[in-house]
Amino acid sequence: MTDQAPAADSGTADIPGKPTSASRTTLSHIMTHNDTNLLGTVHGGVIMKLVDDAAGAVAGRHSGGPAVTASMDEMAFLEPVRVGDLVHVKAQVNWTGRTSMEVGVRVLAERWNESAPPTQVGSAYLVFAAVDADGKPRRVPPVLPETERDKRRYQEAQIRRTHRLARRRAIMELREKRAAEGFED
Repeated sequence: MTDQAPAADSGTADIPGKPTSASRTTLSHIMTHNDTNLLGTVHGGVIMKLVDDAAGAVAGRHSGGPAVTASMDEMAFLEPVRVGDLVHVKAQVNWTGRTSMEVGVRVLAERWNESAPPTQVGSAYLVFAAVDADGKPRRVPPVLPETERDKRRYQEAQIRRTHRLARRRAIMELREKRAAEGFED
């Protein structure tokens, strides 16, 4: 996992913050027969690739350089996506630490030839680590939430961060305990 200390504790004060809107982006793609699974709907992996692509673009924009996927949380598929759907993947930085960022993603779909409003078909949260040319972590600018929705997303991201770290810690403690008891996994 990456170092995700809150910006206030991480010495990033000398890096100017960036507003949420500075890196927000939408990636749109029309789904074809090449994207389908055995059930005839769009394969979840195709949607996940679009999610990772959009989130990576946002992380790179926010951090001002390369960023790599560290984890993906809570990928939720809410509705099936069909051939002929125009899929919009909307992403933004929700939270930043010293070298990492949480990117929130919403996936919407609409029929390519209809004027009905898009339907939310998925969502995900990804953590990206900013890296330098040698692949080493580098500092990122703090994100500056602009709207009440951005502020809520920032607070929720802090909760998810706490849960990620607690889950990781609990797993490591369990593994150490099992190793001390002589179990080899």
